[in-house]
Amino acid sequence: MAEEKEGAAPEAIIADIQKKITDAFEVFDHECNKTVDVREIGTIIRSLGCCPSEGDLHDMLAEVEEEEPTGYIRLEKFLPMMTKVLMERRYRPIPEDVLLRAFEVLDANKCGHLTKEELVKYMTEEGEPFTQEEMEEMLSAAVDPETNTVRYRDYITMMVVDEN
Repeated sequence: MAEEKEGAAPEAIIADIQKKITDAFEVFDHECNKTVDVREIGTIIRSLGCCPSEGDLHDMLAEVEEEEPTGYIRLEKFLPMMTKVLMERRYRPIPEDVLLRAFEVLDANKCGHLTKEELVKYMTEEGEPFTQEEMEEMLSAAVDPETNTVRYRDYITMMVVDEN
């Protein structure tokens, strides 16, 4: 009896994951033909709790695009790839304590905040640079308009993804 339950559990988990993926996909399937615009895939993946880099996202798209790219991704190609990603728990969000340590490294004066200018410099000149649009979106959420600074402990609280 216990063996039967154990054997059914992975199938139930996979069915639940596939339903979540399909539901997220269908939000962007405006034509109701099981396809979405390729530009929506990053949003769909992130809505499922994954945080891939732009390079990882590019690799994922290459895996699900048609041989002759049409600008659309089909659910039948997206579903198996995304199921595997979620089952393997890939592209997990960065934990709050790691984000805090990263901000503390950038905060040379150890004052609990960064200036808007410092943040722009770090996010556009280091690592995987933010686009102008990404930078504007981040600044609108992160910068305190009264002080023109980013109180990073408050910002981290806003950014952290709850995995439950």
